[in-house]
Amino acid sequence: MRRNRLYRVLGLALLGFALGVALTQSQQELDPYKEAERQRELFRQTAGILPGELYAAQGEELFYAKRGPRQVSLEACDFGLGPGKLEGALTQLPRYFADTRRVEDLETRIVSCMVRLQGFRLEDIKRDEVKALVAYVASKSSEMPINVVPRTSQEVAMYNLGRELWYHRAGDRDMNCAICHESYAGRKVRLSPVRSPRQGLSNEWPAYRFEADKLYTLQDRIAFCYESIGIRPPVYYSEPYIALSMYMLAEATKGKNRFTEMPGFTR
Repeated sequence: MRRNRLYRVLGLALLGFALGVALTQSQQELDPYKEAERQRELFRQTAGILPGELYAAQGEELFYAKRGPRQVSLEACDFGLGPGKLEGALTQLPRYFADTRRVEDLETRIVSCMVRLQGFRLEDIKRDEVKALVAYVASKSSEMPINVVPRTSQEVAMYNLGRELWYHRAGDRDMNCAICHESYAGRKVRLSPVRSPRQGLSNEWPAYRFEADKLYTLQDRIAFCYESIGIRPPVYYSEPYIALSMYMLAEATKGKNRFTEMPGFTR
């Protein structure tokens, strides 16, 4: 089975990754971006493929497979460019969709299509499958300019909510997103370069994080930030994720940023 072959390749790649980590443990301080690039090349040399590409391949299988109670594929799913049209779809998400009467990001749109087209119940949808589908659809927008511009009243409202959440201080540590990503923009926090939304923050997700050895979507990354400042993350596919994504990607559009190679590869 194709998926089993992919997993065997991933096992070889992970072995190469482990060797790469061992080689770097003696270094005093690492540039995270340079180290990510080094690990990326180790994967290429060891397995000839990147982990993100494996997730995307799994997502491609899921996208075209006839699944769910209705036994249909996701080829009729419209990501904003027409049913089944994936090239550049990520570049203009989140956006408003008339069929669901809500603003949706890529993850939420995939879930909506799995429910409406394939007949899945929300509680039966597997998070790992959604992430694989995100990787596949995102791969069709690799290195393209981000083009998220709120136009409808619903999109403007979502952008405004995202901006409010971005600056809202909460939790025992009285933190918000801006404290790190604006106050320290251009500097480093625990060796990691910090970027603001206008500088292109969010343009590398979905991405394989080699330190965590798994794929992170943008919602995963936002959840990680919530946890980092001691706040329980919202439920996946809920409005706070969509709003924050809308705000960050709209600001990245103003800064004329592009997506990185999709899926990305980061520390």
